[in-house]
Amino acid sequence: MSNLNYIIMKNLKLFIATVALVFTANIALANEEPVKPSAELRSELVQLIGNNHSFELKAQESTVEVIFTVNSSGEVIVISVLSDHPGAERHVKNRINYKKVSHRTSKPGEMYLMPVTFTKF
Repeated sequence: MSNLNYIIMKNLKLFIATVALVFTANIALANEEPVKPSAELRSELVQLIGNNHSFELKAQESTVEVIFTVNSSGEVIVISVLSDHPGAERHVKNRINYKKVSHRTSKPGEMYLMPVTFTKF
C-alpha cells in the first residue's frame, strides 16, 4: 500500500508541475501585442488575398483587421479576423490561412496585426 501511495504522489507532483508550466506559458504568450508585418510579408499577403472578392459590401469600403502568425514551416496561421462582415472574414481565411510565404519569423509565435481594406467595384 505504501508503494502505491508513493506512485500516486509522484504522478500528482508531475501533473501539478505540468499544469503550472502550461499556465505560465499561456500567460507569457497572452501578454504579447501583435506587431505590424514587414512590407515584404504584407505585400505577399495582399497578393494572396487578391482584389476580387465574392462578397457584397454595404459601404464603399470595409476594413478588417487580421491577426496571424507564421509557423516554422512558413505557413500563415490566421488567429482571428476582426470584421463586421462575415463574408470578408471567410474570404481572408480562405485566401491566406495555411498558405506558404517566404517570410521567416525571427521569434517563434510572434503575432502580427494587419489591416486589410476592401472596396466596392
